[in-house]
Amino acid sequence: MENFRQLFQYILSGLSNGAIYALIGFGFAVIYNATSIINFAQGEFVMLGGMLTIFFLSVFQIPLVPAFFLAITVSTITGIIFERFAIRPLKDASPLSMIIITIGASIFIRGVAMLIWGKDTHALPAFSGDNPLYIAGATILPQHLWILGVTILIIIVSRIFFYYSIVGKAMRACSYNPRAAGLVGINVKNMILLSFALSSAIGSLAGIIIAPLTMTSYDVGVMLGLKGFCAVIIGGMSSGMGTVLGGFLLGLLESLGAGYISASYKDAVAFIILLLILFIRPEGLFRKKETERF
Repeated sequence: MENFRQLFQYILSGLSNGAIYALIGFGFAVIYNATSIINFAQGEFVMLGGMLTIFFLSVFQIPLVPAFFLAITVSTITGIIFERFAIRPLKDASPLSMIIITIGASIFIRGVAMLIWGKDTHALPAFSGDNPLYIAGATILPQHLWILGVTILIIIVSRIFFYYSIVGKAMRACSYNPRAAGLVGINVKNMILLSFALSSAIGSLAGIIIAPLTMTSYDVGVMLGLKGFCAVIIGGMSSGMGTVLGGFLLGLLESLGAGYISASYKDAVAFIILLLILFIRPEGLFRKKETERF
């Protein structure tokens, strides 16, 4: 019985962590499917979400909910500026050049954050208190439920947006064939800009909901971004259910590895899985013959 409770505890922890990886991976996939660019600055938008929320709370004494929206707005504007002045002028650059640009942007954003907020670790108050909930002998913090709930909500909203809105359908058209989309009157540049805006908003939201559990600092986005990248690779670079399943699988394997092997190897598990996927099935575990991009 004790072994079952322990296993269930690892599963609960893995699912909550996996939800975060799925959200971050979703941001990677939105940009990749619209532009074929892998944005390695995605983790920095996760960092900005948490750090900006704490900044508005502590410096301007803004209430919690308005601080959330302000943080997401500023992060989204940062993503728009990034696309407009770093990505768009180099539209004909090679994929390697684009990757280097996103890595450079990541270093720049991280450096600016360090100059503004320092190297200290900051905490964001939990949304619903710190009293744990008990489920089948295992414990879970209310913040974990917020993480799972927000992830499910984002999945549902994004599904509705991409399939039932005019703008969402236009973004899907650009992801499949930008030239054909342009010929029928879709502004491809605006769709790419929108993909960066959505990606940065999703990343900052992930940073906000995870900050009460893990706390945040100027460099927290590095590891989170890499794990989100692992999730989207497992999902086959899909911004659909593949990335969600990839995030949950990564979270579960990471939690079980830390519990049954050693917590010292928790971060290593993600990269071991990434290497195995790239060697054995580079197209991803959940990729179909024709990947459903949205």
